Amino acid sequence: MSLDPSTLNLFIRVASLNAIGKAGQEFGLSPTATTQRIQSLEDDLGVKLLNRTTRSVALTSDGEVFLDHAKRIIAAIEDARSDLSCTSQNIKGELRVAAPASFGRRHIAPYVTEFLKEYPDVRVRLDFSDGVVDIVDQGFDLALRIGELASSTLIARKLADIPRLLIASPGYLKDRPPIKKPEDLVSHNCILLSNNRSWKFRDSADDIHDVRVSGNITANYSDVVTEAAVADGGIALRSLWDTNQLLADGKLVRVLDDYSVEPEWSLWAVRPPGQRAPARVRAFIDFMETKFKELSG
Repeated sequence: MSLDPSTLNLFIRVASLNAIGKAGQEFGLSPTATTQRIQSLEDDLGVKLLNRTTRSVALTSDGEVFLDHAKRIIAAIEDARSDLSCTSQNIKGELRVAAPASFGRRHIAPYVTEFLKEYPDVRVRLDFSDGVVDIVDQGFDLALRIGELASSTLIARKLADIPRLLIASPGYLKDRPPIKKPEDLVSHNCILLSNNRSWKFRDSADDIHDVRVSGNITANYSDVVTEAAVADGGIALRSLWDTNQLLADGKLVRVLDDYSVEPEWSLWAVRPPGQRAPARVRAFIDFMETKFKELSG
C-alpha cells in the first residue's frame, strides 16, 4: 500500500508545483522514480490523480478530492507526533491571540511572560480590542471571549465561569434610597456598558427580574465603568474578577447580594474550525485555563 507519509507528501508537492521532476528533485528522486511512486499511489486508490503531458501535470477531479484528504492525513500524523512528544522543547512558532481589551490587559498580559518561560520557542502576538474580531479572516490562532457565544462554526472550549455582580461605592450609596430588590434600581443612577439598559436577576425562588435601568454615564470600555463606580458615579454591573481587589479594599461594596445576575457568563477559548489546534495553541489554552481556575478560587 502506497499511503505512506512520504508518498503523500510527494503527491501534495507535485500538485503544488504542477511538475513531477521538480517535486521529485526536492525529495531526492529522479523523474522516473517520482512517476513510479505516483503511479503506485494511483493503482492503490484505483483512480487517476494526475493528467500528465510532456510539459506539465494537473490534478484530475479525483486528484482534487484526494488532495484534501492527503493534507488532512499528513496533518493528523503531525498532530499525533506532537502529542507523543509534546514537551516545551518542541512547542514553537508564533501564537496570535485576540481578547477583549480590559480583560486581556488585566488577566492575560500579566501571565504571558510566565507562559514564555515555560515555552521559550513560542512568540506571542496579542491583540486586545473590545470589538469582536473575525479570527479566521484576520489569521488569529484563537480568541478569548466572555459571555454567551453566538452560533458559529468556531471550535469553542469553556475555560471558566465568570461571576457577575452589582457594585457601588460607599460614597454613592450614602444618603440614597436603600436597594432591597432589583426594581429599586429604577430610582438610582446606573453606569451602563455599551448602552445595556436591561439588567436581569434571579432570586432564591428562581424567579427572573428584568429591570430597565438608566444612568448618565455610558461607556464602551469596561474599566471606565469600574472607575466611574469607584468615583461615586453610580451602580455598575461588573465581573467579580475585575472588582475583587476593590471590594477587599472597601472602595466598592456589593449590591443585591441575595440575587444572581442573569445570564451567567463564561470565558471561552475559540479557534478556527476544521483543523486540530497546533501544540502551541493547546499549550496556551491549558496554561490559561489553570490560571483562570486559580482566579476563580
